[in-house]
This record gives sequence, structure tokens and C-alpha cells, in this order.
Amino acid sequence: MNSMHGSDDQQLDALFRAYNDACGASEASANFMPNLWARIESRQRFTFSFRRVANALTTAAVALSIVLGIYMSIPRSNSIDYTQTYVEVLAEATPTDSIDLVNPANLDLPADRPSR
Repeated sequence: MNSMHGSDDQQLDALFRAYNDACGASEASANFMPNLWARIESRQRFTFSFRRVANALTTAAVALSIVLGIYMSIPRSNSIDYTQTYVEVLAEATPTDSIDLVNPANLDLPADRPSR
């Protein structure tokens, strides 16, 4: 490692030579890349399928929200009048049983009696 005194390229070459001497040269075989991709894909199958299901559910939820929003915004012709207040609807739904409590009392005085 005394050869580490020089330019950056010389130092890097010396480092690679030292690494090669210590570990030995390992050459990649012809099946290196296919085997590597097979190992990567085997580990990603569950994650990939989970991601596909999550994307499909998200898309379905957005589509359902849009459809429900459109459905709720379309005016419908029902017999229910939504402009009345809650009290008005209750007053129409439950008629009063005693008219005396609702109408004011009228006092009919005879015409022949003198007034004070």
C-alpha cells in the first residue's frame, strides 16, 4: 500500500489491485443478469400484487365517490318539499285535536244589554 502516493487515478488503480489481490477476481457468468432479475422478481411478487390491489381499490373508491356525488346532485321530483322548516313539517303532519286551544275565544255580547 505504499503506492498510494500519486494522482487520484493511480490511487484508485492501486486500491482496485489491492482489493483484487485480497478477494480474488470474480467474473460474472453468462446467467448473472437473468439470475439476478429472477431473484429480484421473486422478492417483489407479494409487494407488486399488493400494490396492484391497492391501486385498483383506490381507483374504485374515487369512481364510486364521483358517481355518488353526481347522483346526489341530480334534483329529483318527490312529493317532499325540502324548503319547509322542521316545525312547519311537524305542524302539517300532526293536526291539533282541540281547536279551542288554537283559536282565540270569541265573546258574543247580546245587543240589548247596555255597555258600561
